Amino acid sequence: MTQEQQSTLLETFENPNPERDYRIEHTCHEFTSVCPKTGQPDFGTIIIDYVPDTLCLELKALKFYMQAFRNQGIFYEAVTNRILDDLVTVCKPRQMTVTGNYNVRGGFSSIVTAEYTKRV
Repeated sequence: MTQEQQSTLLETFENPNPERDYRIEHTCHEFTSVCPKTGQPDFGTIIIDYVPDTLCLELKALKFYMQAFRNQGIFYEAVTNRILDDLVTVCKPRQMTVTGNYNVRGGFSSIVTAEYTKRV
């Protein structure tokens, strides 16, 4: 699945309170992808924290989007930034942070954080 095809899995709904700043946090505890160097599976937790503007992320679609990474060879840094880019494109939040907390492999754990703030 191409990045463009995968991002079409994402859906949104109207923010019920667009006049107010409030935070939404979604946590995907069972994120998986594949190391492009070794072919070994990578496991982690992805945390999406955002302040919506007019649109919110729909969770069932978000789940399918995240599951689509399962067999993709992609580095931690790339996948964290790609998730941020795709989510910002579809829901246009006021602010968003995506944190990938990846499980220990080879004695190292990794945390990658990517941030976006809407320019006014």
